[in-house]
Amino acid sequence: MKIAIPVENGCLHGHFGGCRQFALVDVDASTKRALRTEIVVAPEHRPGLFPVWLRERGVHVVIAGGIGRRALASFAMNGIAVRAGAPGATVAQLVDAYLTGQLTATPDGCERHGHHHDHEIHHHDHEGPTQDTV
Repeated sequence: MKIAIPVENGCLHGHFGGCRQFALVDVDASTKRALRTEIVVAPEHRPGLFPVWLRERGVHVVIAGGIGRRALASFAMNGIAVRAGAPGATVAQLVDAYLTGQLTATPDGCERHGHHHDHEIHHHDHEGPTQDTV
């Protein structure tokens, strides 16, 4: 089985569409061990590209932080499960958490800010009131 994790500086990247690298981790689910980790450069982000690109690399599971609803749907259509990971966690911590059954939730789609994640890259470090606050 292969797990993909969007990374920045060796830790989970906060927003899937903005990542520039992925850790691709081959794991043995029966022994709950990581066998091999490869860091690959992500292609330039385009709507719907990452799910197809990762499927072509044999990925079965993606561990993500922030991710858009359309991306979640696209991963589902490509047969790839998406699990919510803790922002700032290392690749090893995330893989271990997944293999020991601690990562079971699917991330919530994050379009609630009024941004269209599938079309633009942004950060979640909003300052002051946002469209969601009254």
